[in-house]
Amino acid sequence: MRIRILTIAAASVLALGAAACTQAEQNKAEANAEAAGDKAADVAAQTGEVVESGAILDGLSRLHGAGKVADKLEDNQAQAAAEGRPGAVDPTTDTRVPAKN
Repeated sequence: MRIRILTIAAASVLALGAAACTQAEQNKAEANAEAAGDKAADVAAQTGEVVESGAILDGLSRLHGAGKVADKLEDNQAQAAAEGRPGAVDPTTDTRVPAKN
């Protein structure tokens, strides 16, 4: 929203510059429009950085959570293999408990 406001402001300054009577006023209006455009670009870059850093933090937290889930599943498989439940895989030996016939 802030970028839109700055863009509108830059366009307004440029429009006023076109209607200015003297060359000096037109030059000043053009300089103001360039400054507003630069400001809009800076705000857009900062917004991108904020979004990117948020995405990184979200990804890291999901990765951490996935690691916890994998550890829990591995513990469950180790326990099932130790109990001799058919189909369980012992993570330390990577061997499957055979099915009972």
